[in-house]
Amino acid sequence: MLISTINHVIFRKLLLAWYQSHQRWLPWRITNDPYKIWLSEVILQQTRVVQGLPYYERFIAQYPSVTALASATEQEILRLWQGLGYYSRARNLHHCAQTIVAQYNGIFPTSYRELLTLKGIGPYTAAAIAAVSFKEVVAAVDGNVNRVLARIFGLTYDIGTGKGRKQMHQFATLLVDQIQPDIYSQAIMDFGALQCTPVSPCCTACVFNSYCIAFYTDRQKGLPIKTNTLNKRVRYFDYFVLQYKDLLYMKKRVESDIWKGMYDFYLVENKQRWAVDQMEDPLLCLVKKHRLSMVTAAKEAAHLLTHQKLLVKFHKLEVTAPFLQEAHALFNQLSLVAFNRAEVEVLPKPILIQNFLKKLDPV
Repeated sequence: MLISTINHVIFRKLLLAWYQSHQRWLPWRITNDPYKIWLSEVILQQTRVVQGLPYYERFIAQYPSVTALASATEQEILRLWQGLGYYSRARNLHHCAQTIVAQYNGIFPTSYRELLTLKGIGPYTAAAIAAVSFKEVVAAVDGNVNRVLARIFGLTYDIGTGKGRKQMHQFATLLVDQIQPDIYSQAIMDFGALQCTPVSPCCTACVFNSYCIAFYTDRQKGLPIKTNTLNKRVRYFDYFVLQYKDLLYMKKRVESDIWKGMYDFYLVENKQRWAVDQMEDPLLCLVKKHRLSMVTAAKEAAHLLTHQKLLVKFHKLEVTAPFLQEAHALFNQLSLVAFNRAEVEVLPKPILIQNFLKKLDPV
């Protein structure tokens, strides 16, 4: 691999000078409160700042401390998190807050190693909290950092592998500013987010363009190297939206699957797309018996998750009193509960369900 001629001292000097002129004003940048830094990092792990900032502000307004967050219910946390996706992070956020209150009297551990012992706090988040809140000399390595270092220094570590990630982390650790690890960590993250972007980086106006290997070899698109062997699992969902007057029947997802703790409609999942009349399902048998009318959405919806692709059809049914009377025991067995629209609104729901409800005719 080609090695950049820039040394570590010059790299830090140029980076910190750039940051002084270009840093973003963000509410978690004006504090060293580990709670606020932790919350911002969890929200922004898979979300751009422009999308995550309103969530951060709502969380801080409603739960201004880790003690307040710990005292909330899981349903309240999930409802506030709704739309961000990766709902296991919201559950881990809640669990971690309760652990900090129960085991640490509401005071965050102050070291990288201690922070790593908390559920939901991985190496990057632990390093970000330790560096920014407690000025520990530790490298917080995220996608931005990987990209900046790989391009400038011409690093060919494969960050799609455990070995490559370890090599990149070791290299990143050598660069951390020993006196200002907090400022350095924020600077390199901002540089990746604003200057050395994934697509169309601002190379001609970059303070590193005299040293950057990717710029000189026209390899901005090829660095960092990341093998991707991820194959998305395809799942076929048929949702049956059961409505009676102003009531909608929904259930809480309790199984260890996507959206645990969230609410959705009655779901029939098959390994391929089947016609409704071919589905062997006790509730649908009852629907046929009562000859309920069904309106099926004309278009199948595709919903993409990190490891899965959901192909979804919604079927709306106006149910009758005789149907409900006969289905009462089955509804209990299936954990289907009637909610009015106001109650539905405050339930935590996957964004897929929330978007459908926005289009559903008002009662």
